[in-house]
Amino acid sequence: MIIEPPINLQGRKTKLVNWIRECSSEIKFDRWVEPFMGSGIVAFNIRPKSALLCDNNPHIITFYKAIQSKKITSNIVNKFLKEEGNKLIKSNGEHFYTVKERFGANGNPLDFLFLNRTCFNGIIRFNKSGGCNMSFCHKPNRFSPSLIANITIKVDKISEIIEMGNYEFKYQDFKDTLSEINSGDLTYCDPPYIGRYVQYFSSWSETEEIELNNLLGELKSPFIMSTWLKDQDMVNDYIFSLCGDCSIITKEHTYIIGGIKNSRKSVSEALLTNFPTPNSVKVSQLNMETETPYQLVFS
Repeated sequence: MIIEPPINLQGRKTKLVNWIRECSSEIKFDRWVEPFMGSGIVAFNIRPKSALLCDNNPHIITFYKAIQSKKITSNIVNKFLKEEGNKLIKSNGEHFYTVKERFGANGNPLDFLFLNRTCFNGIIRFNKSGGCNMSFCHKPNRFSPSLIANITIKVDKISEIIEMGNYEFKYQDFKDTLSEINSGDLTYCDPPYIGRYVQYFSSWSETEEIELNNLLGELKSPFIMSTWLKDQDMVNDYIFSLCGDCSIITKEHTYIIGGIKNSRKSVSEALLTNFPTPNSVKVSQLNMETETPYQLVFS
């Protein structure tokens, strides 16, 4: 069973966790490192004994640090969402914008959770200056007793996982995280997907894609990187220009991030590694016109 975090973020790897787990299962490591932790779903399901989890979105790090320090507990979340949910109903949804303004002023992690669960399509986004950039989902009765119970259970589970391990959460750029890699680390990178629609906390450019790949290439310890190989319309040429020495495996996946169902196209996900995995091939051996990389399939 996949343990899901209480927050939703674009590009979450819910359906790919087992695939990533399988890819890393033969590697012995002392610490799991993520320069782009996002919702944290991969690390929280891998459950390493030690982890360095980083992101350049300060609100994610603040949220999980608050769970770690017990400033956020399931009881606190339960009480907060009931109270704010009632205000949402009484205001016919206008309270969403009150919380949005309040969050912009003080960055409260409970407000972050509230907005994440009430914004349109369930995905919280930020503009280039770091401000909230989303609209209300138009459901004033959003916080039903069952949803609140579901969220509080997730908070409890994540709190338990964090408490059982040696987890460090850092707000920092991926370059700073990669500079801290030790020989006993296993690094999992899930950067924004270059060449695809992305609207994360900050933009992702070709310069950063090249820099990330160069830094990963310099590591003396194993790494896994999530990216995409192709969709119905195009191929990710950066894989071939930057990652020729990497091993690759792929899996078909459809992301549910668009508001229109027909816009949710299937994508060939790729895991790139600097170590061989079962049935993987070298990127340099791929010929997109005649070959398809081996696809691992999990039920």
